Order: sequence, then C-alpha cells, then structure tokens
Amino acid sequence: MKAIWNGTVIAQSDDTVLVEGNHYFPATSLNRDYVQFSNHKTSCAWKGQASYYSLLVNGEMNIDAVWYYADPKPEAAMVRDRVAFWKGVQVTAV
Repeated sequence: MKAIWNGTVIAQSDDTVLVEGNHYFPATSLNRDYVQFSNHKTSCAWKGQASYYSLLVNGEMNIDAVWYYADPKPEAAMVRDRVAFWKGVQVTAV
C-alpha cells in the first residue's frame, strides 16, 4: 500500500492493518522528511488517545493529516507503532 499526498509518497508498506476502513502503516514506513509536529489530540472510546502529525510537501501544509496511538488501549494493540491518514491523503494499492 502507498499513502500519497500532493504527488508525493508519504508512506509505503506491504504490512498494513485495516481497522475501521483505515490502513494503519508501520510508523517506520512514514517518510519523516515530510512530517511536522502537531499538538492536536483526539480520543477514541476503544483505541485511546490519538496524536497527530501534519504534512509539509512541496511548500503546502496538510494540518493533522496523520494520526497514531502512542499508547493504545489493550483491545487496540494492533495499531501500536502504526500511523493512518486522512484529509486528502490517498491510500492505494502499490
């Protein structure tokens, strides 16, 4: 699978986990050259607290487009050390 935004591959991996329609990529597959820190947090009743990254690609910012669970609840252990995408990031088969 590939995650693409603004014409650039943000992450690529054959090892994604599908949860609630979202592909969670290994955190190590995320190209950190395009990642910016974000203070944004949200909460999921069964997964726990989500943290976010923004993307900066070709001079354009996509705020909070990447999320992850640093310390997921036990029932969401499958998303530990993984990232997922939204806000226009296209996730497609390689």
